[in-house]
Amino acid sequence: MNTHEFDITGMTCDACAVHVSKALLNVPGVEKAEVSYAQRTARVAGAPTLDPALLAGAVRAAGYGATPVAGAPVGPASGVSAPRPDTAAGAGGSPVRIAVIGSGGGAMAAALKAAELGATVTLVERGVIGGTCVNVGCVPSKILIRAAHIAHLRRESPFDAGLSATPALVDRPRLLAQQQGRVDELRQAKYEGILAGIPAITVVRGDARFRDARTLAVRLTDGGEREVAFDRCLIATGAHAAVPPVAGLRDTPYWTSTEALASDQIPPRLAVIGSSVVAVELAQAFARLGSRVTILARHTLLYREDPAIGEALAEAFRAEGISVLTGTQASRVSFAGDEFALTTPAGEIRSDRLLMATGREPNTGDLGLDDIGVARDTHGAILVDAHLRTSVHDIYATGDCTSQPQFVYVAAAGGTRAAINMTGGDATLDLSAMPAVVFTDPQIATVGLTEADARQGGIATDSRTLSLEAVPRALVNFDTRGFIKVVAEAGTGRVLGVQMVAPEAGEAIQAAALAIRAGMTVHDVAEQLFPYLTTVEGLKLAAQTFTKDVGQLSCCAG
Repeated sequence: MNTHEFDITGMTCDACAVHVSKALLNVPGVEKAEVSYAQRTARVAGAPTLDPALLAGAVRAAGYGATPVAGAPVGPASGVSAPRPDTAAGAGGSPVRIAVIGSGGGAMAAALKAAELGATVTLVERGVIGGTCVNVGCVPSKILIRAAHIAHLRRESPFDAGLSATPALVDRPRLLAQQQGRVDELRQAKYEGILAGIPAITVVRGDARFRDARTLAVRLTDGGEREVAFDRCLIATGAHAAVPPVAGLRDTPYWTSTEALASDQIPPRLAVIGSSVVAVELAQAFARLGSRVTILARHTLLYREDPAIGEALAEAFRAEGISVLTGTQASRVSFAGDEFALTTPAGEIRSDRLLMATGREPNTGDLGLDDIGVARDTHGAILVDAHLRTSVHDIYATGDCTSQPQFVYVAAAGGTRAAINMTGGDATLDLSAMPAVVFTDPQIATVGLTEADARQGGIATDSRTLSLEAVPRALVNFDTRGFIKVVAEAGTGRVLGVQMVAPEAGEAIQAAALAIRAGMTVHDVAEQLFPYLTTVEGLKLAAQTFTKDVGQLSCCAG
């Protein structure tokens, strides 16, 4: 077994050590990672072929620094670059020339910030301006999910005894037109219109590839080729749906999320392969709009989260008539007579449509990154440090094409910080208190560490789980599905993480994120004023359970 030791910088608490440990354990070949906050060190053991550059890159991608104990920081020749001074001016004192590949949330944030700081920006986009989120991701999916929620409430609600149910007639073509209209509006208002109004930003349509570490060769959409020289470059090319090698699948007209969101049909039967965020969100939306849905999950739903989350979500899905098959994989897929047939250990499953939602892969294969030495992990994701720097001098990256978490707000925050650094500043991206939301019903919202995360990092915890039966907002809604779990450090009571399953969890999780960021204890949270009859009041109640039985409190006890 091969062993590597690193000095780790940037850690501020034991929770940081857990984040570093998780990042290292995700590197292929790592069998053990021991990280000490007190000693500011990491000791990693694994396969003989384990590359220290990948280890250092994984630590930096998590927002921390890594220096091999026996030598200098890992540099461009071996993986991830050390910090270096950047200047705001380009050659000859002219404004710095920045090339941005992509036009999604991270690319736009970087381009706008760089232009604001005096740079001249060339933004290269091969497809539709706006990237995944506004065009085929966050915006259209949340519109579909909201429409499905309204349809569900018209058909069934906790108040049906006094309010007559009126099942909705679903006109998917009209819903799709409404959905696409809002997408077009937002793309024009927040992307195309803004770009057109900033003289310092030039948009070039075409496919970009690195000719060298200072030049892009762009194969123009309208024909021909254009060379774009730059002083610094940001890669923000996003990701695409990952499709596993299931026998027969490639020969079928399966959907990814893109085709599902663009379809004007609600299929009578829909099979969903996957347990990801996309899988569970779209599965429930289509079920509520009229599809009979079967989910095939290789593990459990959202298996990377606290196990209680997947259990609660599966229970809610089954109550709505969604078939959830955990521990199930399709060994073969075929399509004949307008019908899919999936071979599984539980027998054959037939459906009218098949949605593949097994994750996403970075769009980095066609950029020529290996030719110029930009380091990537085994999945093709670009390795960056906390300053968004890659292993090549003056080339940066952000968003889903990197090893960062795949959220548009993370990409945008990274883009802004990269722009600051590309124009001479010094900004880092700290993801230690990053909130995340899954837009199912009930919603799932998380921030910080789970009990398993803390245990893996050697942190003793004291946790409490509050049923929504104890939350007044849930009681008056007659909807007590879910829970709020607070993970605290044993002894100090410092809040390490919060996991929520509740109809409005996404609207409440930021309070928990701020509490973690501020280093608050459960006692601090319990003493704060929270508005009565809100979901976020449940966070206060959960904090109070560390010292008292909240069932013995009056409705709005302080």
